[in-house]
Amino acid sequence: MLLAGGLVLIQAVPYGRDHTNPPVMVEPATWDAPVTRQLAVRACFDCHSNETAWPWYSHIAPMSWFVQRDVDEGREELNFSQWQREQEEADKAAETVRDGSMPPRQYLLSHSAARLTDAQLADLARGFAATLGDDD
Repeated sequence: MLLAGGLVLIQAVPYGRDHTNPPVMVEPATWDAPVTRQLAVRACFDCHSNETAWPWYSHIAPMSWFVQRDVDEGREELNFSQWQREQEEADKAAETVRDGSMPPRQYLLSHSAARLTDAQLADLARGFAATLGDDD
């Protein structure tokens, strides 16, 4: 009963429900190949663009808090929809795919479309290196 009451009460916290998708301003001028963009849309755009698909659980605290934080941080770090601003971390994208830190495991648990094969991950890393540069 106490747990249920707590879950109801935390729904009053306003953070995590302002799910906005600002307009797409500018994407990278030239993707090295259509498949690079397709894989990026599948595995990266929910957090790293203004084209986020907000799942049902992103409206229910406390999950909404985590989703909002991940999207806010992802868009700040690298935003494929705001290429008109400097993207300081763009040249690290290929490395994060190669080292397995992106897409993150917790994201993959609930987003089966983002689960790329090893070959697709290699293609995405190569495509990011060609399109965005490579810090490696």
